[in-house]
Amino acid sequence: MPGLLLGDVFPNFEAETTCGRVKLHEYLGDSWGILFSHPRDYTPVCTTELGRVARLSGEFSKRGVKLIALSIDSLEDHCGWSKDILAYNCEKSECCKLPYPIIADSKRELAVALGMLDPDEKDKDGLPLTARCVFVIGTDKRLKLSLLYPATTGRSFDEILRVVDSLQLTAEKRVATPADWKPGECVMVPPNMPEEEAATLFPAGVFSKELPSGKKYLRYTPDPRNQGECVDTERSQTEPNSCTSLL
Repeated sequence: MPGLLLGDVFPNFEAETTCGRVKLHEYLGDSWGILFSHPRDYTPVCTTELGRVARLSGEFSKRGVKLIALSIDSLEDHCGWSKDILAYNCEKSECCKLPYPIIADSKRELAVALGMLDPDEKDKDGLPLTARCVFVIGTDKRLKLSLLYPATTGRSFDEILRVVDSLQLTAEKRVATPADWKPGECVMVPPNMPEEEAATLFPAGVFSKELPSGKKYLRYTPDPRNQGECVDTERSQTEPNSCTSLL
């Protein structure tokens, strides 16, 4: 994103939302955060996306993640459209409301500052619409991940949940997650970690895949959040069931 790189402190902007005026860092508090934008209110793909996020809000809460949305529409439009989103989810708007605020950015100030505009998708006045951005913000208020989808492609928020699981695990433990990883599956040991240190950190065992190069850089260990504190280190000579498919 222009002017916003991984590791940068996320701007502590202040904005009007459907839940009142919000200052981002104060809103997030000690939580992780996800700011996601959408092109326009009262549009079909956006309605399905915000509806899906509402359904998954409990899963994000379990992970200590606060959500906040944004588009270039007015606060009045956001409030009216919220009823349609709830109806899409088969909920009655009279007794329910969206479980996250929507920022009103009608002057496009945040969309421009955060590099959210899609140059190929324009409104009736010829102005670019907001792209489908996702910013994941850590508890230290730094940008941990950014995704940028065009206006025509809806996002998978199940994938974003998976990404959050990976980000939180790798922030806590010195591991990486392989392709298509899900919580509970084996993770990867960093190549620069000495074998002795790996054996100490991961008592459930470290398992290497034999490769034609002879280099032992594909090293796996069971998800460290599921490992017991006392495990026989001699198991490092065998493969656990959970890692067999990766080896």
